[in-house]
Amino acid sequence: MSTPTKKSINNAIINAKCPQCRAGNMFKHNWWQVTKFAKFYQHCPYCNLRFDREPGFFHGAMFISYAMIVAMVTTAWFILYFVFGNPAMEVYMYTIVLLNIVLLPIFFRYSRVLYLYAFGGVKFNSQISKHSK
Repeated sequence: MSTPTKKSINNAIINAKCPQCRAGNMFKHNWWQVTKFAKFYQHCPYCNLRFDREPGFFHGAMFISYAMIVAMVTTAWFILYFVFGNPAMEVYMYTIVLLNIVLLPIFFRYSRVLYLYAFGGVKFNSQISKHSK
């Protein structure tokens, strides 16, 4: 397993890497693999950090997911209203439903990633990333 050359927090979040070593993946498969996008490692394959900090830890990620969906709905409404001239209500409904279906894997994954980084109590440890595997 190769160590990333740049260990910035932004790259680690975007690539869904472990918050402690920023090298191990948090998810087993890519987000576009529709039937497998939610498969989550229990421990980091690089440094062995336990991702699920306590039972039910990721229930809090629902609030981040909710905020993402609210932002998506608001953005879609603004674009439909101001760019497309306030189309029929059915257009709003179909657009929101379609966007929710298409963006579900992304919202699911990044709500977990952001929640773990924000509330997991895990700090980056450069010594672990240098000495593991």
